[in-house]
Amino acid sequence: MAEHILFLTGKLARKQLGQILENIQSDEFTYTVHALGVSVAALMTVDMILRRLDDTFNADRVILPGRCLGDIEKLSRHFGLPFERGPKELKDLPAYFGKTGRPPQLDRYAIRIFAEITDAPRLTLDKIIGQARAYAADGADIIDLGCLPNTDFPHLEESIQGLKQEGFLVSIDSLENDDLLRGAKAGADYMLSLKEDTLWIADEVASTPILIPARHGDLDSLDRAAEALAKTNREFLLDPILDPIHFGFVDSVARYREVRKRHPDAEMLMGIGNLTELTHADTAGMNALMIGMCSELNINNVLATQVSEHACKAIRETDRARRILFAAKSTDSLPKHIDDGLMALHECAPFPYTKQEIDELARDIRDPSFRIQTSREGIHIYNRDCIHTATDPFDLYPKLNVEQDGGHAFYLGVQLGRAQIAWQLGKRFTQDEPLSWGCAVEAAEEKLDSYKEAGSTLDKKAKK
Repeated sequence: MAEHILFLTGKLARKQLGQILENIQSDEFTYTVHALGVSVAALMTVDMILRRLDDTFNADRVILPGRCLGDIEKLSRHFGLPFERGPKELKDLPAYFGKTGRPPQLDRYAIRIFAEITDAPRLTLDKIIGQARAYAADGADIIDLGCLPNTDFPHLEESIQGLKQEGFLVSIDSLENDDLLRGAKAGADYMLSLKEDTLWIADEVASTPILIPARHGDLDSLDRAAEALAKTNREFLLDPILDPIHFGFVDSVARYREVRKRHPDAEMLMGIGNLTELTHADTAGMNALMIGMCSELNINNVLATQVSEHACKAIRETDRARRILFAAKSTDSLPKHIDDGLMALHECAPFPYTKQEIDELARDIRDPSFRIQTSREGIHIYNRDCIHTATDPFDLYPKLNVEQDGGHAFYLGVQLGRAQIAWQLGKRFTQDEPLSWGCAVEAAEEKLDSYKEAGSTLDKKAKK
């Protein structure tokens, strides 16, 4: 039996919502559209619904406007059936119902993030712990303490012990054997990195080593190191080393594929910072691509860094990428239409309404409040008295007659400025809301709060 859904909306959107639902023509649900006595659906609140809704029309669940404010769990408890927010734009309803009828979940992932504090010897213990907390909030699973060449690190042991007391998994990262020994003996969970001629360090400590080739690109030496540790039943990770672009990048990617062929079941690590830090391009796409490679090759560990200003969100982007790629892989689908957190500059559907549709909406307006929308043709501002279209807000201002109202003029200037930026970049503009920059902006991370509590699909033993 098909599910029956009640859609609550406002008077202005009722006709358009009905048309969209009619075009969906799904066998999975029937529906009732009910206008709740408010003109603009975005003004609907939970308290208003509690006061005004007296009939749920035998619905199995209720879908509210995406901008409905308030605790919708109060509605579910009061009416005894599920309430949920739909998409913010009516035109997104077909995509909302395209697969499961529910937004995709991003609460699982398979890749662990080693987040490197690259200048740890120069930081105080308090600053190291503060940086670790920030990295963990962005999604890091292991805090990597990076040692510096020819730089003393007198508080190495104290730093590791302090991080452990905070509950962090810790790795020590150095080219010096003495640093690795000191860090491992202080309680580091991992060591970056050992070669076949430094495997003796693993005999003296319990830390899990990350193995690299004895000489750059020498995979046979990596094989020998892995074989030697396997005989002792020690856990280890393999890292063939990722090179920057024009310095062996493609060949290094091929080495990861070759190592996976040689060691189909081995744990591997990829240091993606050599790409993100050393390429002046937006890092969200690079992280998506590299995590996609890791997903295909079953590389379940990455080392991420945030040294360069342009890479200052690398850990957060890597976290979002691993969740998107896990969701895509687990459903045997492309990493499309799962989540837009990695699309900082552009949108899949930046202009949900055509100029003709906006003109039709404007004809139904009966109040003096200005509405602002964008289409491919430009920026549209309208109320009951007029509708104007332009690509530059300066062309619109003389037509709005708000010179005597400074507050209103300021408000419209902010909104039109945002609309122009959105139109130029091909981003979605929604009046009274800031532009969405994906996971590059803190505010876009609110929906990840629950993900942090959900944990991951990793072996829980590694968390102890």
